[in-house]
Amino acid sequence: MTWQLNPNGVILPAAFAEPLPAARPDLGEVASTLDGRDITRGMVNPMLLEMPDDTVLMQRGGGDYTVYREVLRDDHVKAALTQRIHAVIARPWEVRPGGEKRADKQAAADLEATLKRIRWDAITEKMLYGVFYGHAVGEAMWGVEGGIGGGRVVLQDVRVRDRRRFGWDGAGNLRMKTMRQPDGELLPDRKFWAFSAGADHDDAPYGLGLAHWLYWPVWLKRNGIRFWAQFLEKFGTPTAVGRFPPGTSPTDQSRLLSALRAIQRDSAIIFPEGMQAELLEATRSGSADHAAFTSMMNAAILVITIGQTASTQGTPGKLGNDQEQADVRADITRADADLVCMSFNATIARWLTDWNHPGAAYPQVWRLMDEPEDMAQAAERDLKLSQVGFKPSLERVIEVYGEGYEATAPGVDSPARAEFAAPVAQASSLPRGADEDAIDAAIAAELADWRPVMTPLTSPIEVAMAASVAAGETAAQFLARLPSLLDEMDADPLAERLARLCTVAHLAGVAGEEP
Repeated sequence: MTWQLNPNGVILPAAFAEPLPAARPDLGEVASTLDGRDITRGMVNPMLLEMPDDTVLMQRGGGDYTVYREVLRDDHVKAALTQRIHAVIARPWEVRPGGEKRADKQAAADLEATLKRIRWDAITEKMLYGVFYGHAVGEAMWGVEGGIGGGRVVLQDVRVRDRRRFGWDGAGNLRMKTMRQPDGELLPDRKFWAFSAGADHDDAPYGLGLAHWLYWPVWLKRNGIRFWAQFLEKFGTPTAVGRFPPGTSPTDQSRLLSALRAIQRDSAIIFPEGMQAELLEATRSGSADHAAFTSMMNAAILVITIGQTASTQGTPGKLGNDQEQADVRADITRADADLVCMSFNATIARWLTDWNHPGAAYPQVWRLMDEPEDMAQAAERDLKLSQVGFKPSLERVIEVYGEGYEATAPGVDSPARAEFAAPVAQASSLPRGADEDAIDAAIAAELADWRPVMTPLTSPIEVAMAASVAAGETAAQFLARLPSLLDEMDADPLAERLARLCTVAHLAGVAGEEP
């Protein structure tokens, strides 16, 4: 018998050495949290609310996000979080079509008009607090234009709700807590936009916000201030100390204590003979230690929130590693912007498209996070490249410098300028209709063959004009007879052609094909 090593690395008889067929993938969910096999939580009820996985929230606040709202009252937390959020909404945004079809572009145009109307930046600002708490919930306020039942669905507003009113059940559905149903009511489909952030696995629908890590630095800082206040109270004003000899009667002791207490109020006091008093003063100051402790907690808050301290605790002059810290902040800002945009694109943007533009590719809204290229530096680099034999492409010129430039090729005074001006000349020489829409091209093609549809309109006028000339009529007499020719002019062929062209153009635009 002949043995052979098959491609799977197994030694088999030659007759069985062919590779084994690949196993079919398991299409089910193996690690579900609903079947009771999850060792982290056991059996969960799909009809009841799940508790957050945030241990700090559960232990310090009993699951109530009010405890994190208190964290937000800290001045450094508020300043750093505001800086992080404003870094996102300060960036411009755009809506990109999901495809090249006419319907795709129309869906994108409608979404862009909607976002401008509903104040997209203000909504983004509120939703970004989900990064702090762990999740955010917004309710889409729908309306209908053109009549209920057959009108166009419009997004009138997105109202960001208090996350304390919502929770996720064991099946992963968002529910709203009410007085009648503390475990939450199921919510209508395509009504609420929600996202979570910060968790390191998908079994935590509540997310894990920045407040989870900010709680203890803020708590320690606040309690440090309390202890510092006690220190100042104790040592800021010296404590009066009185000493009495053995055998002093309780009455005399009380008299001495009353005299010591009067030090804070009276400028003169009387001591019994044989007794003495002195002031107990602090031998060291604790202010420096407290300042260092508070500074350390503030630095921890800033690092957790914005990834660095330079932009908030910077000092005049060189801050050190400026570019690296700027890159860290830019990465955080981009991540926050993508989080909001991706969740919106997967929910409200899709729902609007399905209702108003069925079949169109889904448009997407994104924040423009890349800094624009410096045109002066780009021009200098392109000129240097042209001197060594490289010239910018037409696309490069339009992308960097935009449109509207005219080339000066006939009067260039250097090879470098000639190389650089060539693409500009090419761009300026393009016909205005080079990017003409397919529908416009179809209309032009139809109107090019005008005789069959225009002859029924012009023929009565031509016949009447010939008869007028033969009869020797003047121009005024001929013009006076023109209104009587209207009944003889047949406009039906032109109307039919225009109706057919409009229908074909509409269908082609919806299908994304050229007519």
